[in-house]
Parts: sequence; structure tokens; C-alpha cells
Amino acid sequence: MRSQVTVTWGETSTYRFDLEEVQPMPHDQARSWLDEQFTTLGCEPIRLTGKVLTADKVLCVAQAAGEEHFREAAHREWAMTFARATSAALAKPVVSVDLVTQSLGY
Repeated sequence: MRSQVTVTWGETSTYRFDLEEVQPMPHDQARSWLDEQFTTLGCEPIRLTGKVLTADKVLCVAQAAGEEHFREAAHREWAMTFARATSAALAKPVVSVDLVTQSLGY
């Protein structure tokens, strides 16, 4: 089964992370990592109720980290951890994070 996370800022800025040969991250560890990044990067809840869904965290963390964290080799380890955490927290082997439309696809 294919396992991949794609993060895109538009047609010319798409980054694919192949997770086939990568050790899966446990679900609770993935949620914890996303929570930590959400706080560290100064993300704010996007819903008026203040409730933060896991999908919202994924979008906010990717947006706050910025495209350079996915593009530059110096941040490759962080980007792979993001991909692993995203796949595990959402319990989906294939995830598309579209920051132009602020949406996730499975």
C-alpha cells in the first residue's frame, strides 16, 4: 500500500514525502508532536469556538513552519517528522495538505 504525504503551496510548490520505507509513528506520539509544534510555532485556533481539530493542527503547523521547512535540505528531518506525524495522527496512509485552499485530502 502506498504511504505518502504531499504538502502544496500551489502547482509549482509541491513537496512529496514517501513513507513506504519509514518507521510508522505511534498515534499518541504523532498527536503529541503536532500539539508541541502548534504551540512552539505560535499557531492560533482557526475556529471561532476555539476547538482545534487534528486536521486544523496539521494545516496550521504546515502554514506556520513555511514552505522553506519543506523545500530546504536543512529542514528535511523536520519535514519527514511532520509527514510521519500527519499520517499517523490522521490514521491515513495517503494525505494531501493543500495550503492554498486550506484543505486536506485523503
